[in-house]
Amino acid sequence: MESVHSPLTADYIPEISNDTAPSQFTTPSVHNESKQLCKFVVPSQYISNFIPAVYSIIFILGFIGNSVVIAVLCHRSHLRTVANVYIINLSIADLVFLSTLPIWAVYYATGYSWHFGSVMCKICSSLVSLNLYASIYFITCMSIDRYMVILHPFGSQSEKSLYQARCVIILVWTLALVATFPAIYFRRAHHIEEIGNMMCAMVYPSNDANHWFAAMSFMKNTLGFFIPFTIIGTCYGFVACHLMRMEGRDKNKHKRDKALWMVIAVVLAFFICWLPFHALTFLDALSKLNFITNCRTITAIETAMPIAICLGFANSCINPFIYYFMEDHF
Repeated sequence: MESVHSPLTADYIPEISNDTAPSQFTTPSVHNESKQLCKFVVPSQYISNFIPAVYSIIFILGFIGNSVVIAVLCHRSHLRTVANVYIINLSIADLVFLSTLPIWAVYYATGYSWHFGSVMCKICSSLVSLNLYASIYFITCMSIDRYMVILHPFGSQSEKSLYQARCVIILVWTLALVATFPAIYFRRAHHIEEIGNMMCAMVYPSNDANHWFAAMSFMKNTLGFFIPFTIIGTCYGFVACHLMRMEGRDKNKHKRDKALWMVIAVVLAFFICWLPFHALTFLDALSKLNFITNCRTITAIETAMPIAICLGFANSCINPFIYYFMEDHF
């Protein structure tokens, strides 16, 4: 037996209950302290109008912006530094993910009705997950590169370092793919009899579905956020200490500061865009494990989740604007 968890593209969509009305979606959630079933209502207009409109804007801006970034960096040989190699791959990860947004927009515009088959369900969901991990891993690589350039500048941009960067890129894509495996395995097109719709859903074993859901959520939090940001924070802690000691003695201070601030801006953009999603994912996992049982809290989590996902997806179209305003060659 299996249990359906049909999260939005980033592993969250309200489950559909038996008493779902034609004009709304209702999510049965965990029991509260009085053993009453908490229910969450999402107006159909919110799903079918707002989310597809936001996805369309993100797709257009992100596709154009990231295409320009790749074109500029690939066609100018003097810009092929270690940092820019990571930026190219970050843009590729964003473009691959953005290519799925029109499909997701149609999915929500038709009221969670999946018309593209089980294979496309797995592919589209996997590309969303792949982008989540690959993006933060490449941003982590960019932060480590800034650490190396500022604290160990000699040889940091040599041919050897560029070769090492290419090896790191292969490793990053491999790690991101491995972390994406649960989305490949559990996601499938699943028919919901109560509403007569075929949904693209995460289908877990029914005897332990909530524990599977919580485990996948904690994995996403740990591998896709907490560990990378611990590394990033450590790198910039050392960089900040070094720059304070070197104040006034660094001949290339202006150039290095500019490159440093660009990477910091990319890190902050990712942090601001994805923190709400990871925080809500963590809280949602706690609710599935019955650590959170208050109906108002559960309703607040589930109401805010679609907004948090839209904000996270928006990160894919923000980075090109950061490069444009902070890098002269753009």
